[in-house]
Amino acid sequence: MLLPAMPATPPNDLPYTICISDTIDAEVEQTILEGLNAYNDAITGYQDRQVLSVVVRDRDSQRVLGGAMGRTSLGLLFLDLFYLPPALRGLGLGRRILQQFEEEGRRRGCASAVLYTISFQAPEFYGRRGWRRFGEIACSPEGTSRVFMSKTLQAAS
Repeated sequence: MLLPAMPATPPNDLPYTICISDTIDAEVEQTILEGLNAYNDAITGYQDRQVLSVVVRDRDSQRVLGGAMGRTSLGLLFLDLFYLPPALRGLGLGRRILQQFEEEGRRRGCASAVLYTISFQAPEFYGRRGWRRFGEIACSPEGTSRVFMSKTLQAAS
C-alpha cells in the first residue's frame, strides 16, 4: 500500500517526490538493488555477489520445511534468515544446515561471515558453533536486543 507522499520541498524545487510505503514492489527492489550493485561493481572492479540457501525438504512431497538463506558478496558471507519449525529442532538439522551454509561460503572464497539474531532466538546456538558477538542493540519488547555476530571462516592469506 502506498502511503501519501510526505510534504517535502526538494532543494532548488527539483521535480521529485519522496514516498513512504509499507510494501516493496518489484520496481523499487530492482531499481535500488541494480543501482547499488552497479555502484559497488564500479568501485571494486568486480562482482561476486550470489544468493545462497540451504533448505530442509520433506522427503516425499519435497515441500520446504525450513532452512537458511543469505548471500555472499565481496568475500563476506551474510546469513540473513534461518528458521526450523519446532518439530525439527533438537535433531541436529540446524547444526548441519549452518555447517553447509558456512562451507559454501568458504568454497566461494569468503573469509568471514555475519548475521544478526534476536536475544530470544538463537545467539547461544551460534555461539556454540564459533560465532562471536560484536554488537548488541536494545529493541522491543523491553529486555530484548538484536545481537550481531561474526565468524572467521578461513585464515587470512
